Amino acid sequence: MSPFETIAVAGDAGVLHLTLNRPAQRNAMSLQMVQELRASLAAAEADAAVRVIVLRGAGGHFCAGGDIGDMAAARGRVGETGADPMADVSRAFGELCVAFASTPKALVAVLEGTVMGGGFGLACVADVAIADESASFRLPETSLGVVPAQIAPFLVERLGYSEAKRLAVSGGRLDAREALALRLVHEVHPSGEALDVALERVLHGILQCAPGAIAATKALIAKARLQSPGSLVDEAAQVFSRAVLGPEGTEGTLAFMQKRKASWMPGS
Repeated sequence: MSPFETIAVAGDAGVLHLTLNRPAQRNAMSLQMVQELRASLAAAEADAAVRVIVLRGAGGHFCAGGDIGDMAAARGRVGETGADPMADVSRAFGELCVAFASTPKALVAVLEGTVMGGGFGLACVADVAIADESASFRLPETSLGVVPAQIAPFLVERLGYSEAKRLAVSGGRLDAREALALRLVHEVHPSGEALDVALERVLHGILQCAPGAIAATKALIAKARLQSPGSLVDEAAQVFSRAVLGPEGTEGTLAFMQKRKASWMPGS
């Protein structure tokens, strides 16, 4: 029996499927959901058998942003103590985004229906984002008198400064094709079976790659977006050497020479 109430968790051959599971609320992100996602991610990162995490929503929607009920409750506690309950709610979601953005596991987002606010931010942190034609992306915060605070860094990282600013100050709306043009998503497919077929193809490609090499590559790319190429030459050389001389590099080279699948590949 699942220990979670707001997400559904299923594992299959190295792939962990995390499904936001509040369909009546279009999977709005409650504090409980944040906590359950953090717990499931921590468990996945501690499990060597999990190589890919797939994040999607139930009921035809990805995520409608923050839960209004949690924010109303936090507003009601303002002034009760020296703490700032509204900032605490925001901080919890920000820490969730950072955790998923920095996971060494491969992260795939499957985007359908509403992708709004915090859901938009989660889409931005995925390594691979695929959408169906129903997906509708919105940044409504400024039109509501609030700020897309915790997702702002990820908007800039994914979209660039100019597009992130344009969307944020205009209460941005994008359909799936517009999101593809901006590279917010990497693929768009018709709703239904085609999306699932695309997901299986993406997962197949990821599972051909060595998990340790993926983790090291993600870490190096994360540094590369903030540092000059010259400053990374020595570190990149050390990362490369460790990989080539390590068990994955040894196995991958041997498998190539022997014309067989490497040990981490399905069906090897």
